[in-house]
Amino acid sequence: MYAMGKKKRISTLVSWTLVFAWMAVIFLFSAQPAHESDGLSKSVTLFVIQLAKRVMPLDELTVDIATLNHLIRKLAHFAIYLVLGVLTVNALRASGVPTFKAVAWALAICIVYAATDEIHQMFVPGRGAQVKDVLIDSVGAVVGIGVHRSIIRD
Repeated sequence: MYAMGKKKRISTLVSWTLVFAWMAVIFLFSAQPAHESDGLSKSVTLFVIQLAKRVMPLDELTVDIATLNHLIRKLAHFAIYLVLGVLTVNALRASGVPTFKAVAWALAICIVYAATDEIHQMFVPGRGAQVKDVLIDSVGAVVGIGVHRSIIRD
């Protein structure tokens, strides 16, 4: 019995460590000045274009790099918070929080973190806060929480 309790404590500790580590990753990306952040997203955009060229001839398509770059940046917001949603609801469930409360708390934590992340960006050179990013982040968190709950039935 004691060993099971110890395993649960370790699982809970690992779960919360992953949540806070992911939040730190988000913070570090948000702390990048605009020119660094833009450079990173443009390199991802160019990678996507090169990958797409291997699958289909892009000569026939007109690719608006600025639009694609914007889309990739917003998809990154969505994906990053999808992961945060999964990690947060998982940590709450590992802590013994009942399912409904875990879902509600996970969503609240993710939304508050998204809002504070946007506020943080107001103090980063060339960056600013955008309400639409908080909305995109929140939708990502909802999807992540939903994915977790559909896979993990406890």
